[in-house]
Formats: sequence, structure tokens, C-alpha cells
Amino acid sequence: ASSWLLNLPNESLAFILADEGFDVWLANTRGTEHSQGHTSLNPNDPAYWDWSWDELAACDLPAFFQYVNGHTGKKLHYVGHSLGTLMALAALSQGKLLDMLRSAALLCPVAFMGQVPTPLVKAAADSFIAEDLYWLGVHEFLPGGDAAATLVDDICQKTHSNCSSLMTALTGNSCCVNSSRIDILLKHEPQPTSTKNMIHLAQMIRKGTIMMYDYGSIDQNKKHYGQPTPPAYNMGSIPNNVPLFLGYGGQDMLADVKDVHTLLDALKSHDADKLVLLYQQDYAHADFVFGINAKQVVYDHLMAFFNIQ
Repeated sequence: ASSWLLNLPNESLAFILADEGFDVWLANTRGTEHSQGHTSLNPNDPAYWDWSWDELAACDLPAFFQYVNGHTGKKLHYVGHSLGTLMALAALSQGKLLDMLRSAALLCPVAFMGQVPTPLVKAAADSFIAEDLYWLGVHEFLPGGDAAATLVDDICQKTHSNCSSLMTALTGNSCCVNSSRIDILLKHEPQPTSTKNMIHLAQMIRKGTIMMYDYGSIDQNKKHYGQPTPPAYNMGSIPNNVPLFLGYGGQDMLADVKDVHTLLDALKSHDADKLVLLYQQDYAHADFVFGINAKQVVYDHLMAFFNIQ
């Protein structure tokens, strides 16, 4: 949730929405700095980290919606960025959230990742780094942790990537992030997640598909899903009348243009008046949250979209 608050108040979406009269609720994904509670487990237990974005879409996001809807009695406008878009798209494709959703704004939408252009991300997926960490007993993926840092350094050398700025190497060259606030941003981003979640994302990159977590064997997949391969999420099954705002950038190397177009092709039957697209050629992944001109370039259009729903 802190991502939406780290810029100056007149540049941070949470403050901007509040100033425009929206009742703003911020959600923290499980395992992150401000969301490490549990009824029976603690972060030192491997079982605490036994989840991927499957569970975020099936359990956590509906719980967020139910909590806010239960307190306000109103349907929600949802804003997600990156992983937050993947959670929403997966949930909507399974018919979840629909009775509590007014509209969804998805910035840097992630559904397909088979065409990510960054050598560092491709190499990390192809070399099964997350799987190696998992089998070494590292269940919490700490982006700044020693184990992850050692493996990333190794890949930077093997791919001859310039990793002096990991944010750029991983997500693209930002045009509009305030350089004087980079140190503040990096204190909060990226956040911890489960190694299993990183494995799931790597599977998406290697396969170019959006499917449930692959347990790696026919027997294990049958145990979890009743079939030899993981079920696919069908983006075309998202109801055509769900109001969607999709914002994406030409310099984004995680939610890259080709993969976003694959998503748009899956949504080709969506009602034309319910699908609003915003493409910003000079924007990379971080600009949509931390860009100093994001209010003018993205957020004003996003709020106009909300106001007509």
C-alpha cells in the first residue's frame, strides 16, 4: 500500500483520490512489510509462505473487497498496478468480485509475460532461480536478501546486464520518476513475497500462458487440480460489461506492449464503451505509480473514467 503514498501528496494517487472526494482504502498483499499477521503461523514457518498469486486472486482480493464493501455498503472502484492487476484479472475471469465491483483501473496490466524483453528477467526465469531458492529451503523471497542478491549478481554478469539500477534493469527506463526520491522509494520497494509466487511468475514467463501454479509433476497436479496440467485462466471469460481502464507504457519491460496486446486480443469481445485504454509511449513500469507527471498523464483520465461509471 505504501507505493501509493511515497511521492509528494499532489503526485501520489491515494492522496489525489482522497482530495477528489473518493473514500480511499489501501490493501497490503500478504507477506509484505505491513501484512505479516496470521491466525496460527508466523513468517518463520515454511507453511506461511505456501502460496502464489493463485491464492491472492482466489482468497485475498475477495477478502479485501468483502471487508470494504461490508463497512461501506458500496461497490468499489479498484486500482491495481502490476501484481495487483494480475490478481484482479484472474479473479474476474473466475467470476469473483463482480457483485462488489463498480469498475477496475489496471495500470501496467500483467496477464501474459511470455514476451518480456528484459534479459535479466528472462534469464532469471530460464535458469530456474526461484526454484533453486525453494529447494534450498528459502520460502520467503526477500528482494534485498543475501540469497537473492547473490543469484541476481550472477545473472547480471552472465547476461552482461547493467544492474547499477536494478529498477531499470528489471522494469524499464523510467522517464518521470523524481530522482531525488529514489532512495525513499527503494526503502519500500520491492516488497517481500513468497518464493512460490516467484516460481509461478517464472512459469508464466517460460510458458507464455496464464495458468494456475504448476506443481511440476502429473501426480501433484492431479492431486491439486484433478487433471495432469494446471487449469488456465481464460481472460475472455471476464464479463464484457465490466468497466475496465487499462494503462500501459511503451518503455515497460515487465508489462511490455506485446504482452498487453495479447491480453487485449483476449478481451476483443469486450463492450467497446466499457474498455478504456491509455497508452503512454515514454512511460515504464514505475512511472505509473511514481511519475511526477502521472496525475496529468494518467490519474486525471483514471478519475474521469471512475466518475462516469
